[in-house]
Amino acid sequence: MTSVESLRRVLSGMRPTGRLHLGHYHGVLQNWVKLQHEYECYFSIVDWHALTTEYDETASIRQHVRDMAIDWLAVGVSPSAATMFIQSQVPEHAELNLLLSMICPLSWLERVPTYKELQEKLVHKDLSTFGFLGYPLLQAADILIYRAGLVPVGSDQFAHVEFTREIARRFNHLYGGEVDFEDRAQTAIARLGKKTGKLYSSLRRAWQEQGDAQALETARALLMEQQSLTLGDRDRLFGYLEGSSRMLLPEPQTLTSHAPKMPGLDGQKMSKSHHNTIALRDSPAVIEEKIARMPTDPARVHRRDPGEPERCPVWQWHLIYSDDGCRQWVQEGCRSAGIGCLDCKRPVIEAILHELEPIQERALDYEDNPELVRSILAEGAERAREAARETLVEVRHAMGLSYR
Repeated sequence: MTSVESLRRVLSGMRPTGRLHLGHYHGVLQNWVKLQHEYECYFSIVDWHALTTEYDETASIRQHVRDMAIDWLAVGVSPSAATMFIQSQVPEHAELNLLLSMICPLSWLERVPTYKELQEKLVHKDLSTFGFLGYPLLQAADILIYRAGLVPVGSDQFAHVEFTREIARRFNHLYGGEVDFEDRAQTAIARLGKKTGKLYSSLRRAWQEQGDAQALETARALLMEQQSLTLGDRDRLFGYLEGSSRMLLPEPQTLTSHAPKMPGLDGQKMSKSHHNTIALRDSPAVIEEKIARMPTDPARVHRRDPGEPERCPVWQWHLIYSDDGCRQWVQEGCRSAGIGCLDCKRPVIEAILHELEPIQERALDYEDNPELVRSILAEGAERAREAARETLVEVRHAMGLSYR
């Protein structure tokens, strides 16, 4: 797979921790539903990652995986448009993780920011385990096994993608070089034919000597059009074009989302650890009760007291769910005490119920058909394994582990 082809492939995943909430929907899943129609997407339920911190509480993992799959399907992740699967059903992840562990310096794992952050946050857990220390490498293997060029993440995950890039770079440096690389590249150019080979060489010079980005893109497109090239020659020519050796494992890039940050019921980031969520499958009665109990501007002790929307957690929800007219009504009514806090919350309640109604209807269909959910995940795992096996064949060969 070339670097250009890898940029058409997306990998993302979630740890199975139970039913998903509005934060997952607005922050991740809406973006996934869009991406699946624009890229070749692999979405993984990363159950091995759940074990890195919950290794002593495994009884609920099976149900959490099932709940996550149902929520993904209910919001619109389509098995016909994307590959969705359970991580542990694709054992190639584990093999690549093992092989990459042979070249990963221990200090690289210890410097990942979330390593110490999670240890401090989960002080009640014994996280002095090999699995917890190595989970960034497992994340890297999850991405690199599919040679995914794009990883949709939030800013808190940038460090993990950069770690993956460093691992790929180190692997390519150690195993991507060929003693006779330039000779092989020249032979591959000759196989392009006289006219195409001359054009490739001129575009390569324009990029390397003059920094002509358009020449680089034209040369990449030219190589993609060459149906007669072997995969090995194509990889060599892409590497030769960019001044490097063969790129066995492409370095992934972050794909940032501009989704709004979803506030929780208390104004903090919505998170199960904060106990401030609205689950996608909460009943209408539960949703109404949760929002009705939301804290508001502390200045509004009595109904007649004026308030300031900017100090109220409910206002953050209006910024997501309400139109300009409703927001103006809230601002004027709150500051003049013309409306009460329950009046202010009513449009938010109605908007959330309207948003979740079709999701909950689809979720009920999947809840009633567990065999369908299992078959979707099994078929996804088979498709994922096909792609993963292709990567491992090249990785084993590069590392001298090919015995045929």
